Amino acid sequence: MNACLFSGGKDSTLALHKAVKIGISIDLLITMRPENQYSYMFHYPNVERTSLQAESLGIKQVFSHTKGEKELELNDLEQALEDNDVKVLVTGATYSSYQADRINGICRKLGIDSIAPLWHIEPVEELNELSGTFNAIITSVSAEGFDESFLGKKIDSGMISRLQELNRKYKINMLFEGGEAESFVLDAPLFKKRIVIDDARSEWNGSSGRYLIEKAHLEKK
Repeated sequence: MNACLFSGGKDSTLALHKAVKIGISIDLLITMRPENQYSYMFHYPNVERTSLQAESLGIKQVFSHTKGEKELELNDLEQALEDNDVKVLVTGATYSSYQADRINGICRKLGIDSIAPLWHIEPVEELNELSGTFNAIITSVSAEGFDESFLGKKIDSGMISRLQELNRKYKINMLFEGGEAESFVLDAPLFKKRIVIDDARSEWNGSSGRYLIEKAHLEKK
């Protein structure tokens, strides 16, 4: 079984696209559903909406529950890979050794080929590719320099400029590998339909916040 560890964010979605482009067929999307919004490994906001992405992609999806506790959540990922007889795993890792080392360790233990098409990609290169052919929005922010105005905004040329400025001023990771922000993809080249948000709300606590998609549907392109 060829699987993609799929959060619905920009990195896992772009990694999926690049894997398919080089001839790796993806049979399954594995989406971890953490209880803890501060999970070190997995996305938390809007994880339920990934079912719309899976439907649009036409790829089977399984959800695997985890409490999202540091290190212990790795056992839940390992179990999900075993339960689904995964032989090849595609991930959206870019620079985080914390995540990559742990995923690769699990894959070595289980005899799984681990593929990270975005590993050490130049940040602006990835962001430019996303802004050109994807519709990805920012769904959470939690680092110095970010404010509520980023929530729900598309990653486009203007956003890239804002992220470059934050990188210069605060040294943030522009691809959010340090947990600075999270994202959600509404449309991509492999999507048969695009996701339209019907209702959403922002939560802001003074230094961090989330953009929560309350209702959405698929629409013909």
